[in-house]
Amino acid sequence: MVVGEVKLDGSVKILGVGETRSAGVRKGEIADYPQARAGLKDALLKAEDICDVDISSVLLAVTGSHIEGVNNRGTFRLPDEEQEVHEGHIEEATEIARDLAIPGDHVYLHNFIRHYHLDGQEHTISPVGLLGRALDVDFHIVHGIRTRIQNSIKCVREIPLEVDDVVFAPIATAQVALEREHKDAGALVIDIGGGTTDYVLYLKGAIAASGCIPVGGDHVTNDIHLVTHIPLSRAEELKKTEGDASGDPARGIGKVKVYDDHGLEVEEIDRSLLNAIINGRVEEMLDLVLERLPAGCLRGVGTGVFLTGGTSRMRGISELANEKFGLPIYQSEQSNISGVHANFRDPQYSTAVGLIRYAQILDAEREAYSGGTVTRALRSIWPFKK
Repeated sequence: MVVGEVKLDGSVKILGVGETRSAGVRKGEIADYPQARAGLKDALLKAEDICDVDISSVLLAVTGSHIEGVNNRGTFRLPDEEQEVHEGHIEEATEIARDLAIPGDHVYLHNFIRHYHLDGQEHTISPVGLLGRALDVDFHIVHGIRTRIQNSIKCVREIPLEVDDVVFAPIATAQVALEREHKDAGALVIDIGGGTTDYVLYLKGAIAASGCIPVGGDHVTNDIHLVTHIPLSRAEELKKTEGDASGDPARGIGKVKVYDDHGLEVEEIDRSLLNAIINGRVEEMLDLVLERLPAGCLRGVGTGVFLTGGTSRMRGISELANEKFGLPIYQSEQSNISGVHANFRDPQYSTAVGLIRYAQILDAEREAYSGGTVTRALRSIWPFKK
């Protein structure tokens, strides 16, 4: 849980970070409700204690393999007697684009306008006032299973906290991982967490793809445990301190010592074996992201790939990602953000800090549209009164 203050110049000051062990959550979703709720309560108390602020409402990041991002186009042909595009025509095309058939147990999370087309010509902003016959509006639509999203909201409300809005995690992450010029030139953000690998692709300044793969750093730890039979806690430690994901044989020379809880050496394992285990699982993660991306999309990525999330700190992962994507690899940095707590710059906090940025966007939308579509989307997910 991250608490931030938005300054008048648009910069963000982090007031506090509340963190607790991730218990009761598996692959980004609640598996043990009491444990998850207790962990959330602990994070809240820590955040309030650090920043000396009473927290009453939050933005909530959600993830999970059930959440999908898809593109859809709405086409509206102007009446014969009308040639100039006006707001009513935009609304007609928008409604058609948003009318995407989703499974009955799913609910919409986001509807983002990508681009407009007027008689086949692409426009990045609304073509109101221009002359044309056929108007197209492209949307990126994110949806997921209603009950799984509701369980996360229910957990937060029982703390008790109000949920101002629900955000698909990689979209929040991108708000701090990318600058506007990165999005315009094309960029891919990959957030490798403990239980999931989330991604969001920007082309020509707009979201072109997003999704979640239910594989993350915890799976690497479990693989080391299963192959070497060392305890999970030691497997996690070796992953962080000794492992390398690059697949470079030169980095696999020698042996790694394993110590018990008392600091005594209990065994040795081949470094080449440790690295091979890590490389195999991380390579699978990156391959799964590649498979989910639109065909040929990487040709439009002019900036590169931004890695974030706790697992992105692993040695060798940038080299492996460069080999897979054939693009420059960056470790995302959180610019224009300050705070007295240095650890908020750790990539594992990117999503939570990104929610602060996202809150700025929500405030602007609510001022412009007196509630906006995002608020209505939340009511469709959680229609119950407190």
